[in-house]
Formats: sequence, C-alpha cells, structure tokens
Amino acid sequence: MNTDNPKPEFSGASLSSANAAEDNVKQAAEETKVQEDRYRVLIEDVADGFYEVDLQGNFRFFNDALCRIFGYSRDEIQLRNFTEFMDEDNARIAYEAFNRIYRTESGIVDIKWEIARKDGEKRHLEISANLISDEDGHSIGFRGIARDVTDRVLAEQALKESETCALELSQTSRRAERRYRAFLSFLPDPVFVFNMDHTVSYLNPAFEKVFGWTLAELEGKIIPSFVPDDMKEKTRRGIKRLFEDKVLHGFETKRRTKDGRVLDIVIDGAIFYDIDNQPAGQVITLRDITREKRESRVNQALFRIAGALHRYRGLDGRLEFITREVRNLMSVEGASVILLDEEKKEFYFREAKYDDGKTGKKMKEIRFPVDKGVAGQVYRTGKPLVVPDTSKDPYFFGRVDEQSQYQTRNMVDVPLQIQDRLIGVLCAVNKKEGTFEKADVDLLAAIANYVALPIENASINEELKRSYQEVQSLNRAKDRVIHHLSHELKTPLSILSASMSILRKRLAGLEDLNWDRILKRAQKNLDRLLEMQYQIEDILREKDYKIYYMLSSLLDACSDELEVLVSENLGEKEIIDRLRRHIEALFGPHDSPSEEIRLDQFVEARIQELNPRFAHRRCRVNTRISEVTAIWIPPDVLAKIFDGLVRNAVENTPDSGTITISVRAGKLGPELVVKDSGVGISEENQRLLFENYFTAYDTMQYSSRSPYDFGAGGKGFDLLRMRIFSERYHFKLNMRSRRCDVLDNDAETCPGDAAACNRSARTPECLESGGTTVTVQFYPADRFDK
Repeated sequence: MNTDNPKPEFSGASLSSANAAEDNVKQAAEETKVQEDRYRVLIEDVADGFYEVDLQGNFRFFNDALCRIFGYSRDEIQLRNFTEFMDEDNARIAYEAFNRIYRTESGIVDIKWEIARKDGEKRHLEISANLISDEDGHSIGFRGIARDVTDRVLAEQALKESETCALELSQTSRRAERRYRAFLSFLPDPVFVFNMDHTVSYLNPAFEKVFGWTLAELEGKIIPSFVPDDMKEKTRRGIKRLFEDKVLHGFETKRRTKDGRVLDIVIDGAIFYDIDNQPAGQVITLRDITREKRESRVNQALFRIAGALHRYRGLDGRLEFITREVRNLMSVEGASVILLDEEKKEFYFREAKYDDGKTGKKMKEIRFPVDKGVAGQVYRTGKPLVVPDTSKDPYFFGRVDEQSQYQTRNMVDVPLQIQDRLIGVLCAVNKKEGTFEKADVDLLAAIANYVALPIENASINEELKRSYQEVQSLNRAKDRVIHHLSHELKTPLSILSASMSILRKRLAGLEDLNWDRILKRAQKNLDRLLEMQYQIEDILREKDYKIYYMLSSLLDACSDELEVLVSENLGEKEIIDRLRRHIEALFGPHDSPSEEIRLDQFVEARIQELNPRFAHRRCRVNTRISEVTAIWIPPDVLAKIFDGLVRNAVENTPDSGTITISVRAGKLGPELVVKDSGVGISEENQRLLFENYFTAYDTMQYSSRSPYDFGAGGKGFDLLRMRIFSERYHFKLNMRSRRCDVLDNDAETCPGDAAACNRSARTPECLESGGTTVTVQFYPADRFDK
C-alpha cells in the first residue's frame, strides 16, 4: 500500500498571485527609480551647490555643483571645515550665522560668503541654511544651498545686471527625495515640475508667492493663460531647445500671473527621465527680473536722455524729445510738459505729443488756472499723483478734454522742480496696457528730476534770446533816430555857418566893433555843434548819400537861375562852383582810401599844426619820436585820431602840467602814446567812456570855454569814434587812467592850474596825483592787402 502522500497539483492561482506580487515590486521599483531620478537630477545637476555640514562645520554631504563652485574635488572638500575655504572675516560671519540658526532654530536665506577657490580666485556666494534634526529631534547639523552670485555682485557694482545660475537635474534616492523637497520648499525662486503632457506635478512655495497659484489648484492641470500670446512662438522655440540640448539656461521671456500681471522672467530648465531612459518631464526654475529690467530701462533711458539733451539747444526741441521718450518708455498714448506761468498763475501745455497729432496741437493752445486739475494738486503738494480712472477722481479737470476733444481715461502727473520751486508738471496719459503702477510713477519721476534743470536752462536761454532781440531792435531804432537827427542837424547848421560868414562880411564896414565879440561867441558854439555832428557822422557813417545826389541834381537843374540871382544880390562870380563844392563837402561821399604813412613823420608835422591852437595854455608838451615802419590808414582818419588824443590831453591837463607824445616801435608794430598829468578819469567813468556818449565834465562848461581850454569838453565822442575807427582800420586802442587823488568825487573840479591847487602843498605833488595814458597800437603796412 502506498502510504506516500499524493504530490500536490499545480495551482494556477498561486502562481498568478506570485507573479502579481512580483509585478507590484517591479512597478514600485520603477516609480522609486523615477522619483529618485527626478530628485537626483534636481540635486546633482543643479547649478547651485547643495551641502550638509555637521555642528562643527565639517562638510558631510554636497553635490557636484558645490565642487565646481569651490574649485575642489569631492575628496578635497569631504570632512573639511567650511572656514578653510575663506578668510578670517568671512569665517566669522559664517560662524555667527550658523550659531544664530542653531539658537533660534530658524533658517536663514541671505548669508553672504566670500570664498577662495583652489586657483586663488575669489567667489561671492549667497548661502541659505536650515537646521537638521534627527528622529529624536536633536540638532545634528545644517543643510542649505550655496549659490555662486559672483557675476551678480560684480554686475551690481556697474548697472546691477545679473543672471543667476540655472537649475540642473541630479541623482537622488527616496531618502534624498525628502531632503530635496525640504530644499525646494525654501528655494527663493519659483520652481515647478511639468509632466510630458505639460500638466503640473509640483510647485514650490515661491511659485505660489510670485504667480499666485497653489499646487492644489494646478496639480494635474495645465497652467491657464500662463504664456502671453506674444510669447507663444518664442516659448515653442525654447521648448524645442530644451529637448534638443536636455538643459536650458538663461532663457528670457514673459509669463502672466494669476491676477493678470505680466512679469519678465529668466527660465532655467532640465529634462528628467524614467527607468527606461525616456523623458518623463521637465523641472523648471523661474527668476523674476521685472524690477531689474525696469531699472535697466530707466537707467538706459536716463543715459540716452543725458546723451541727447545737449543736441537740443532750443526749449521746443528739448521738450519734444522728452515727451517722445516718455511716450515710448511708458507705452502711453500721450505725454506733455505743462509749464507754470507765474505771472498769470496759469498752467499751459508748452509741449504735447499724442498718437493723434492733432490732439497735441490743440493741447498747446490750452491754459487753465494753477489751482485746477491734477496738475494743480501736484503743484499744491509737490508730490506725484496717479489717477487710475479720471471719471472717479475729484481732481480731474474735464475742461481740458472738452477743449482738446480728447478722452483721458487714466493719467499720472509728477512735479518738475528746481530745488524748492516748481516750474511745471510732466504728464503721461492713457496707458496702453493695464493701469499706471508705482513703477511707472518712479520712472516718470526719475525722468522729471533729470530734465527739470535742462528745461529751466532752456527757458532762461529762450528769454535771454528774446531780450537780446528786443535790445537789438531798440538799438536799430536808436541808430535810425541818431542818423535822422544827424542829417537833420547838418543842413540848418551849415546854413547857420554860411549865414554867419555873410553877416560878418556885411558888418565889416561898421565903426562900432562890439558885434565882433558877439559873433565870435556864436561862432564858437556853432563850431562845437558842427564838430559834434561830424563825430556822430564818423561813428554812424553809412554808404547812403541820397541827400548829396539829390542836391547835386537840383543844383545842375537850377544853375543858371542861381548864378543870375547871386550875381544881382552879391556881385560875386563863380558862386555855383563854390556852392557845388560846399554841398559835396557836407553831403557827398567820404570814402577815405588808406595809404602808407610814416607815423613818426606824420606826428611831427601834425604837432606843428596843432601848437598854435593851444598856445594860450601853459602846458609843456614833450615829444619822443622814434623812427618806425610805415602804417596803412587813411590820412584824415589818422589826423582825427591824433587831434582828438592831443585835444583831450590838453583839455584834461591843468596849467603847469605836462603832455608827452611818443612814437615808438612796439612788439606788433608802431605805437602812438599820448600821456598827460591831468586829473584823470575814475574807473567807473572809464568803463562808460567806450560804450556811451559820456563826458568827463559838466556840459554847462561848454558855453564859456573854447577848444583846448582846461575842462572844455569830455572824451566821450572822441574815444567812441576812435573805437569805431579801430574796428574799421584794424588797430588797437588802450587807455589807462588814474583819477586825481585829491579830488573826492567826479563832481569836484580842478582849479585848472597846478599852482592854484589848495589840496597839494607843491605843484609836483599835484601833477603826480593823476593822469591818463592812451596807447594806439598799429600794425605795419606790409600786413595788409593793398
């Protein structure tokens, strides 16, 4: 009998269960591998260094990125203390930070380290750290991220341009998964993980903070409206690059937040793979650079404005450039510069640029009271003002829109200030996308602060130009009046002079000679008037001789009748020729041709001619004449210059005084020097003499003194005429004068004789107390084109 137990039969169910268990284990292993691979990619391929140190600061765990940052291999870093990679000051800062974390059990994300790499290069790190605890809650070390921000630190020193390192994927395990999730939870930049179908599998808290969506809202879903329409094509190119290169660094684009704001961001990303080495998804980190780009745009705009403002000298050109820049920078429909008319207490649009060119022209015709509108509120407070909706704002002044036939929806006004004085308002209206934000106000205020002074300078320059043009207009009017008076005086003075000559002839036969004294006095004053008229003519001469040609033509037409008339009444012959010569002398052209003149010979001869005219004066005239080269000048002009200098010297010098006339060779050519020991001229009057018809003495003295008498006249016309001559005939005129020390002011006069001076004890003291020296610097004749 067979007592053996029967062999059990094959059980299909049991085998099936065993296979299922085996499949479950395999599936779990695959999932674990995916998870491990996902977080391995995050840790080992990330651009930032991940580290763990014990409580003594010795490195226990770190990724390859930390090795790259420090410039050492794993073996060279493992178990070494962090203080060995930095100087004493940075080691102290790091120690204090870790000590604070240990005491407070709170993480820190803004520790700054400066380390020395193996090759000696200094690198700036931004460190975050948290306390590590074991299962019993005991602190066992620190864990954190070491980010190399050297480029950012260096860029901030220039224009704060930076770009952070990108996130790469790395190898991990289940234990690492918890570690890396803890790491991602305090990473300051937004991070999310996409599945291959672009649905979200993970978001870190920073993503929620920046973009507004939570993981609960988006897990397993596509982020709605995340990519702006104008960025979709660029995004497709970026995804293509990511799958081709497996990683993506520094991809700059834009993304929309939950509340509709559009941010400028930089994307770093990497692909992670499943157990079969097939792409399983994407790990993406985003850095918000909106503020950095805005600041960069502001800096670039200010730099561009600074570089261009000097090209616009006029106020209108400068304001047009500013409003154009504001429109482009802020993306608005219109920008304007509203200036303050302090006299009328009104605002006016000095420049306005709108998308619709007609609106700008209409705006420039509008004025409104200084206490009205948004500009009025800015004027009262001195602070910027944003109006999100003009229909709801109490300060908005609707009359401007009515007059310009334009609808303002929103606006921002900022003050244009020079120190504590407001000169106007810089205005931007109707933002094309969204509403005005604080960043827009900051941008407009920065531009306003930068351009306020150039606007004020251009305004002042414009006023100065306008004033100068008015002065020029008045000058021209003054010249016309003086010309008119000069011509009007010439004819009656000439007739009076001729009448005096006729009268003298008629009275010559009378026995009573008392009339002679009266006629001499009249002739003296008439001669002074004629001299003044000739001086004015020299100063204001123009090439217009209509009076001469008119009188000459009349004389030709009436010559026979005049000859008969004169012959019958006066019995004189050839009177017509005499009249013609007289008219030509008075009204005819006076073009004086220049010629070569020996100044030394001319002066010697001229002194002999002038001596009899002041022979009645007791002044000593000394001459120091040296032989010099010839000069190029009209003889009559040189005679007027020399005669005027001598006459003024004699009239300005009291009796017993000296006058020295010198001709010498100067550095540039012959020089004529006339020096007197007279009463001199004060500094104030010296400035006026060359610019105005100004005399050194009271004009009441003219009626009682003859030419060359002491104090007979002033230097005004002579010196002014010489100045005109100097410009016309190319010589230089210089005067040095010292007012007599014993005369208290310009009104006090000298007695006219040094011996009679009651202020000085001796005559030499009187003669040394004042005086004037006039130097005329001529150029040699060979320097001129003849």
